[in-house]
Amino acid sequence: MTSNSRNSSLKTRRQILAAGLGLGASALAMRAAHAQQSALDALLDQRLRDHRSGWGDSFDSTAQGQAPITSPEPMFSPASAINLETALRQHSDMMNRGGWPTVPGTTQLRLGVRHANVQPLRERLVMSGDLSQQWGISDIFDSYVDSAVRRFQARHGLIVDGVMGPEGFAAMNVPIGLRVRQMETNLVRIRSMGDLVRGDRYVMVNIPAAALEAINTGTVTTRHTAIVGKVDRQTPILDSRIHELNFNPFWTVPVSIIRRDLIPVMQENPQYLAENNIRIFNWGGGEELLPTQIDWNTEEATQYMFRQDPGEINSLGSVKINFHNQHQVYLHDTPSKSLFGEDYRFLSSGCVRVQNIRELVTWLLADTEGWSRQRIDQVIQTGERLDVRIENPAPLYINYVTAWAASDGTVNFREDIYNRDGLPTLASNG
Repeated sequence: MTSNSRNSSLKTRRQILAAGLGLGASALAMRAAHAQQSALDALLDQRLRDHRSGWGDSFDSTAQGQAPITSPEPMFSPASAINLETALRQHSDMMNRGGWPTVPGTTQLRLGVRHANVQPLRERLVMSGDLSQQWGISDIFDSYVDSAVRRFQARHGLIVDGVMGPEGFAAMNVPIGLRVRQMETNLVRIRSMGDLVRGDRYVMVNIPAAALEAINTGTVTTRHTAIVGKVDRQTPILDSRIHELNFNPFWTVPVSIIRRDLIPVMQENPQYLAENNIRIFNWGGGEELLPTQIDWNTEEATQYMFRQDPGEINSLGSVKINFHNQHQVYLHDTPSKSLFGEDYRFLSSGCVRVQNIRELVTWLLADTEGWSRQRIDQVIQTGERLDVRIENPAPLYINYVTAWAASDGTVNFREDIYNRDGLPTLASNG
């Protein structure tokens, strides 16, 4: 994806959120705002780590270097339906009592600010369980409000910085009636997962959360920030099994990307293929062609195979994770690791990019003889092209859930990025 198209996507999303018409990514905690070792604490820690890591591209540090997961509870479990039903009743009761107040978004609010808008902000955070009522209602944005805002941001999937800006206000001001309807819609989805989340060992991807978890007997072994499909190139919902890994892979450019991306880029920059180590081959005999042999003003290029060599700039990064599916998508690494620190991570052409992918690879190869974390790191470092069959293929479930609840009462909402909840959004209203 070019920087211009990515910036356009970010701008579009920010316009949607600033307008306050989208569902936004949001969440509520209906129990104690400072519960220890909760699923929310784990999410908050993860979001903080991801945002800090975005500046240093340290997403592929070793497992020993990662901060511990404070809660092993997965996004979805056999209790998820009951958890969401409870939260739905609480939200419905709150709605019947008049709902939550609107927080004026006219001024950016942050630690140390004293402003009249802080008072309704405090009221809103108290109602959602983010701020303890004992801290009172005043016009001062103190450390208690800062902590509450960060929790709110974490559960909305926003950047956790404690600053209330347009995105935070938009998510906060989604009417409670829409949140109730969103929960009702997603309760149906979560109930349909019943048999999936009872498995002993599987990988779960939640598209709206742009997140992945590896689960063992109901416990999260490793969780990952992800990058999923754009609105016009959506990651599909599917069930499959992960059966193979490709270390230091070639990337064969899909025809759809050749047509929609590569041809226009080559028209502007004829050196693009050479700069990105992409070579052209005839599909039949494997004969290599030069870029000058193709008419880039037509779709002639779609008749050939474009293959990117392994290396640091390879679009698949160091590892590709394969599972059978009709959509020709897969999980993979990426050289653009700073993108994992963004709150908007709907940037791929349908595949799922995985942060800290070596941890996931280690988990996948746990039952495959001879594959320690040390060997994984060594193979990647050498650049050796190597395919590995997984002896114990792990089930993979890619789902679409924009509202779910944890056992501690924390409710998470995410933006309905693909507009599948059937609720009013800016995208559907023009």
